[in-house]
Amino acid sequence: MNLFTRGASARRPHPAVDTPAFSPDPALAALSGEWMIDPAHSRIGFSVRHALVTTVRGAFTEYRSRLWFDGRDPSRSRAEIALATASVDTGVEQRDAHLTGRDFLDAANYPQMRFTSTAVELAGPDVYRMAGDLTIKNATRPVVLELTYIGHVVDPFGYERAGFDGTTTIDRSEWGLTYNARLAEGGAMVSEKVRLQFDIAAIRTPAAD
Repeated sequence: MNLFTRGASARRPHPAVDTPAFSPDPALAALSGEWMIDPAHSRIGFSVRHALVTTVRGAFTEYRSRLWFDGRDPSRSRAEIALATASVDTGVEQRDAHLTGRDFLDAANYPQMRFTSTAVELAGPDVYRMAGDLTIKNATRPVVLELTYIGHVVDPFGYERAGFDGTTTIDRSEWGLTYNARLAEGGAMVSEKVRLQFDIAAIRTPAAD
């Protein structure tokens, strides 16, 4: 499942994964298989404090993904997502141009940011902890996502869909995103803490004939 080449930067060890105290719901075994994110009904976004008193929210509108969910043994589940850095959208064209420029994502030289899972554990009823490598620009660092399973349906067109909500908070300076203006009061114009949000509607990939 290594669809995307990982960055070559040094990485810190991933946090240890404890033996889970929960057993997976047997009904989830039917969901085992390959899935992909439906961009029309999903959002991979972020939020960050701006000027100490407001929050700016944005999302990446172009990405590709490959997911494998194992309902019997969650530790065998895995995910890979590659996002187009130039597709960032905060609703303000001037701000988007700044984010994709050299001060931040430098989309001209680093057209993708990537997440590749390295370990998954069941952390509670319908709650999963997914460790992985996040690559932004030329830096790769470990992160841990908290994922909540929302549910599973078959839509009117016959497609199997599963929903997950995930989140993690990163320090952007660890990925070399260190640009910042200072306020007269002494604080930063843009917080170094960035909350990443994954609102995922996944569609089962049809089995090859």
